[in-house]
Amino acid sequence: MSHNNFYISVIIPVYNEEENIPLLTEKINLALTGVSYQIIYVDDFSTDKTRETIKNLQDDHVHLIELKKNYGQSLALAAGIEYASGDFIVTMDGDLQNDPDDILKMVDTAESEDWDVVTGFRENRKDHFFKTIPSKIANFIIRKATNLNLKDQGCAIKVFTNETAKELRLYGEMHRFINLIAFLNGARIKEVSVNHYPRKFGQSKYGLERTFKVVNDLLLIIFKRKHLQKPMYLFGNIGLIFFSIGILINSYLLIVKFLGNDIGDRPLLLLGILLTIVGIQFFTMGILADLLMRTYFESQNKKPYKVRKVHTYNSLKGNQNIKSA
Repeated sequence: MSHNNFYISVIIPVYNEEENIPLLTEKINLALTGVSYQIIYVDDFSTDKTRETIKNLQDDHVHLIELKKNYGQSLALAAGIEYASGDFIVTMDGDLQNDPDDILKMVDTAESEDWDVVTGFRENRKDHFFKTIPSKIANFIIRKATNLNLKDQGCAIKVFTNETAKELRLYGEMHRFINLIAFLNGARIKEVSVNHYPRKFGQSKYGLERTFKVVNDLLLIIFKRKHLQKPMYLFGNIGLIFFSIGILINSYLLIVKFLGNDIGDRPLLLLGILLTIVGIQFFTMGILADLLMRTYFESQNKKPYKVRKVHTYNSLKGNQNIKSA
């Protein structure tokens, strides 16, 4: 397949990767020979000589974005995506564990099969056990909680169409769920097998403590997926359940009271009152969340839906002619 018809942006967030930069740049240049491309290094306020190493590369393909402080990988990716001008935007790590030779294969898949995202699957992952735990937890929960059935959510090497990448809103630790975010935006995603290598230089920035961040961010994404446009259904239903249980308990105690029994020191009375109040609070929270949702869309002139493509009669007829030719 000819690669002369499109431009590729390769975004690489880096933090203290001075030893990996020269070899990684060389590998990308070799892998993308004959292709129009740019390599965008986003330095997340490294404390070693990463920035100086990139500046000394003297490579016309290389662009360096220096962040003013350490913001984390999600915002580093966001800065790179905003700067990127490629028809296809590639993300990968700067630790030499991803293989640049996989880039063109993934771009070809995205272009020829009309995928919005092509993401890597590390069949033979070369990471230590504690680094894989958060990924396994996230992969399991995402498969169970959503319709996105991918084997490897955490693989850093991905290919996006320009439009898909520009629609991403990354913050916190959301880079871990970039596939899910794109999916919730309506992207069509393809998973392909990629190479993976052990880290040779530097130290991993991942640890077991990030498991809790993974779970918290995932819960937030799932909430936004299911209830962003209808938060009243979530909070209102919870409120109605609590309120109904509270009313039933209090009604029962009222009958007991009319029968001449003392209910003032019964814990059940406190539970009934508590559930009634909590139910009202949840219902009220649902109303406020619904108003905030409307403000979110209307104040920014956003639509609560996304259109992937528009077909006219002539375009559909043309496609039919092509198929029948």
